[in-house]
Amino acid sequence: MILDSLLPAAASTYAGDIDRLFDVITVLVMIPFTIACFLFFSFILKFKAKDGVKALYITGTEHRYMKWIHRAHFPILTFDLIIVVMAINVWYDVKQDLPEMESEVRVIAQQWAWTFVHPGADNTMGTADDITKVNELHVSTGTLYHYKLEALDVLHNFSVPVFRLKQDAIPGRVITGWFEPTVTGEYDIQCAEICGIGHGLMPARIHISSPEAYSAWVERESAAALARAMGESKSIELAGN
Repeated sequence: MILDSLLPAAASTYAGDIDRLFDVITVLVMIPFTIACFLFFSFILKFKAKDGVKALYITGTEHRYMKWIHRAHFPILTFDLIIVVMAINVWYDVKQDLPEMESEVRVIAQQWAWTFVHPGADNTMGTADDITKVNELHVSTGTLYHYKLEALDVLHNFSVPVFRLKQDAIPGRVITGWFEPTVTGEYDIQCAEICGIGHGLMPARIHISSPEAYSAWVERESAAALARAMGESKSIELAGN
């Protein structure tokens, strides 16, 4: 990959497709840019004023010059077409073609923190063993996740650079997307939308574990979540009496 040294590690199944698209755009833009720069400076030197000879002034409107401009349009349009077709394919795979999920997480953005709700040991959302974490998202490699993204106040953007994932969070809407982690590690999550004066104080971390380590974490955190839920239930009963 051309841009490997500039991009963070790739840690999702579709990160490689997006990196390849970046590479293609870089190459197809660099080719005409390099040729244009070479011709620009070559013509400056070739047609500059010399002793006893005035600089040649060319308007470019004559047919013999215009044809060279028109001929350059064909490769540029071809390059544009290649980029558009590749971009649409990647966009469809990442944003439109929602694969069947194996697990899911809720992602809730607000000024200025992220709340992540994970399914507990039953792998079902909305039950007593759900695991809620602030600024910590825990996932497992080899599992295809759906995320349900919400915003409680203003526009935010759920950005996970190692997944090449960016998605706006819009108040009043629940947006569904997907990802499948491929590499273990701990990486940044950020809000990529200027969401207020505390925008810069809204970082979070994604913890990508092996399936075994993730299962152990879920078992431990689910038990704690159930204990909290039972304690809260008993407190309500006592208050009612």
